[in-house]
Amino acid sequence: MAKILAVTNQKGGVGKTTTAVNLSACLAALEQRVLMIDLDPQGNATTGCGVVKRQALPTVYQVLIGRSTLEAACLHTEFGFDVLPANRDLAGAEVELIEMDGREFRLRNALEPIIANYDFILMDCPPALNMLTVNGLVAAQAVMIPMQCEYFAMEGLTDLVATLKKVRAKLNPGLEIEGLLRTMYDQRSTLTQQVSGELVEHFGDKVYRTIIPRNIRLAEAPSYGKPVIAFDRQSRGAAAYGALAQELLDRRDERNDARQAAEQGDQA
Repeated sequence: MAKILAVTNQKGGVGKTTTAVNLSACLAALEQRVLMIDLDPQGNATTGCGVVKRQALPTVYQVLIGRSTLEAACLHTEFGFDVLPANRDLAGAEVELIEMDGREFRLRNALEPIIANYDFILMDCPPALNMLTVNGLVAAQAVMIPMQCEYFAMEGLTDLVATLKKVRAKLNPGLEIEGLLRTMYDQRSTLTQQVSGELVEHFGDKVYRTIIPRNIRLAEAPSYGKPVIAFDRQSRGAAAYGALAQELLDRRDERNDARQAAEQGDQA
């Protein structure tokens, strides 16, 4: 069964798309079966993995409105993972979904037939609480929250946690926070270090040990349609996302070990 993660933050420019693309590539490099879903009408995650979004058809838009199955819309990238692409057509889904029955559950229902085909499904959510984000949150088992260590990011995190509580209460009771990812990290900044410390103090082990640094190669890679490990494997950005992928696998193994121990204890 796949681990389904929504990469989300209501604040823009915090590294959601960068994380979705590069983490997908790094997990695939570790021999994991990965699907990345682009839920942003801008389609940046789509182009970031080498897909020409203007030519992509069908896309997640056709899947959400019922004109295509998810399996038929998926494309396999040269970087070892699959992508469900998006383009500007997705903006129209907002209006069409409003009139559809079970509009919040369209993506979850579309995913059900293919969940067993993957180890990880990562969803790049738009920086807004709209019907596309809600579909991502309802389909997800957990959320990964990329954020910069700055004052306004803390305010945005408070709003996001409140949103997650509402989704959990009304639509997806199993939704949890998988982890908080510190991105665009500048260790020279005193404020950055202070906010990082506050995150660890308040959220404990929900904060990933891995920190994503500011790195020019990370910023350059999307313009070449490549994840950073394919663009410059020796860069600090590639090393950081490689470490994050390994941390995700380690966490999964730890949870599985704890579950097995609990089951054995109950049988005893």
